[in-house]
Amino acid sequence: MAVLRDRANMSTGLDRIAELARGQKGVQFTSIAHLLTVTALERAWGDLRKDASAGVDGVTYAEYGGHVRENLEQLHDRLARGQYRAQPLRRVYIPKEEGTERPLSIPALEDKIVQRAVLELLTAIYEQDFLGWSYGFRPGRSPQEALDEIGRVICRRPVGYGGGPGAGDQPAAGQHLPALRARRVV
Repeated sequence: MAVLRDRANMSTGLDRIAELARGQKGVQFTSIAHLLTVTALERAWGDLRKDASAGVDGVTYAEYGGHVRENLEQLHDRLARGQYRAQPLRRVYIPKEEGTERPLSIPALEDKIVQRAVLELLTAIYEQDFLGWSYGFRPGRSPQEALDEIGRVICRRPVGYGGGPGAGDQPAAGQHLPALRARRVV
């Protein structure tokens, strides 16, 4: 399970990016790669599942952890020089109940580390754009919480239809997406 970052444990750089994104809705971030530090990669490595399958390179969490600081410094150096390239995915097939197989792609461990670090960085930016009642694919939010909120709204609040009082107070589903697209990380 992912650990939520709050003001107490979020790095200063991510904290500043989140503040900018929250305070200046139209800002576009053009230089954020410097936030992918060795420390950020180390946090990402620590967030990975220790028992996850190895990717195409065969490197496990335990093997990488034997020299984790050195490995992360080398990974950071490749990222900083623009020489990092994601490895091919390892493809496995999982049998399904009806007799067919479901394909599953497994990334290499370093790719998982980079993906997790980038996820943390982009979450600091884009999480500021989501509305409080938005639950889909957000850290610390679950489908069960969304259903609980629906139950609270339906059972405790009057539901308006058409042009009655309160109509137009809430944006329609997806209405905030154009604003989200406008703030691209360029």
